[in-house]
Amino acid sequence: MPAPPTKLSDTLPPLVFGTATFNFQFNPDPFALPTTHLVHRALSLGVRAFDTSPYYGPAEELLGTALDTEFVRSQFPRSSYHILTKVGRIAASEFDYSPSWVRHSVRRSLRRLCTSFLDVVYCHDVEFVSAAEVLEAVRELRRIRNEDHTVKYVGISGYPVHILCDLAEMVLRETGEPLDAVMSYANFTLQNTRLLTEGVPRLVAAGVDVVPNASPLGMGLLRRQGVPVGALGNWHPAPDDLRKAVQLAGQWTDKQAEKLEVVAVRFALESWLREGSKVGTHGDPLGSADSVYSTSWPRRERLGVSVIGVSKLEELDETMRVWRSVLDGFADDLDAEPGSITPNDALSNHDLSLQRRQQIRTLAKGIRELIGNYADFTWESPGKDYVNQRRVKGVVEEDDLSSGTVEAPAAMLTPPSEAEDDGMADDVPAVDRNA
Repeated sequence: MPAPPTKLSDTLPPLVFGTATFNFQFNPDPFALPTTHLVHRALSLGVRAFDTSPYYGPAEELLGTALDTEFVRSQFPRSSYHILTKVGRIAASEFDYSPSWVRHSVRRSLRRLCTSFLDVVYCHDVEFVSAAEVLEAVRELRRIRNEDHTVKYVGISGYPVHILCDLAEMVLRETGEPLDAVMSYANFTLQNTRLLTEGVPRLVAAGVDVVPNASPLGMGLLRRQGVPVGALGNWHPAPDDLRKAVQLAGQWTDKQAEKLEVVAVRFALESWLREGSKVGTHGDPLGSADSVYSTSWPRRERLGVSVIGVSKLEELDETMRVWRSVLDGFADDLDAEPGSITPNDALSNHDLSLQRRQQIRTLAKGIRELIGNYADFTWESPGKDYVNQRRVKGVVEEDDLSSGTVEAPAAMLTPPSEAEDDGMADDVPAVDRNA
């Protein structure tokens, strides 16, 4: 089974727009969100990759509608941006990794996303199924890649770092070809850095090309107002003692005239940019020709990949301003000219970026100390009571799917692309020069 002619790390940008926000759990009415404007604005600001899933309610269709416009077709050809989606997860407790369902899911995603190919397809939340099922799905996705050419790269996603590593090693051992991508969520945050300490060495040894880091706020755990409570109620798996520790850390951060979520998201973006470089990419982080990355970066060290999600235009603008500041502060690490990475910013902002980087490091250390024994704590996934409710595997007649779970909006208990966990609290102003 031949590998792709080029690596995913040659082109995937280090910032990915996650569309788990376009779902019912974190937004009462995703169709009321300005999704088309969000996608268009993201492209205009330099975003060149979008992560989605059929599990995220109407997310694929909303993203596809936004991309299937004259504005995008005329300004951003399909080859200029990446679409990443998933297969296998149907509902909160319903999974199907069978070849026929994988084929059906890929065809459906192509139709919903209005595209002739998918850049990356992940097996979604692999810890909920057996290793044999994962291997079968990976083989089928690679067959589609080789024969149908509608999938370019194949990966897996999930929560427990050790399971992701076990499966990556198994795929290499059984097929002789490593995975192109392994996406982890909530495992490189202020609270938990297991993706770096335990995951990266094993994933590198397993030949994995790219490891995107998603959910920098730990599915909303690292927020001053506490974990998100939406239509599903208090669903977050963090235990009460961990929540209390984070609350204390948030109160301490307030006393420093800072916001916990702002510190957390900037820490994750900035730290993973550097720490995730071994499993990062050469892709342009600004999607433009006026960046040092566009010309000389492919000959340099790679950048770690992060996945962010927003629901509002002002959140997007603020996140991208922070991203540019992070990159500008990173210029010294590249021996680049100050201001060359973000040439539209005043040169004086470079010193501010460096100061902010040091401030975030100091604050992050203090927050980690307050979290104490819950640093690097992880919760069970799946829970002890989990049972796959899929009654019939594979594509079957509609009468056999009368439960309605296949197309119904799903309860997203494990959002790898963050949804409301966007790093910006509701009361964060659109322009905050100290973020």
